[in-house]
Amino acid sequence: VGEKQTALDYYNQALPLLRAVGDRGGKATTLNNIGAVYDSLGEKQTALDYYNQALPLLRAVGDRRGEATTLNNIGGVYSD
Repeated sequence: VGEKQTALDYYNQALPLLRAVGDRGGKATTLNNIGAVYDSLGEKQTALDYYNQALPLLRAVGDRRGEATTLNNIGGVYSD
């Protein structure tokens, strides 16, 4: 759990920087990564919240691969 908290700390430091430079794709990837950490911690609703924040950003930037990955992650939460 300690390493996962460290990962969350770094991802949360990255988010405002990505927002500041207007990197929506990077922000979406980071939100997706945060969701994956929460999913691995068993915090399914929190994971879904982050995945659902990432999804419209990925669609907006046309990242079909990222969109597919995020949809797959959402499906994984529901299948668990």
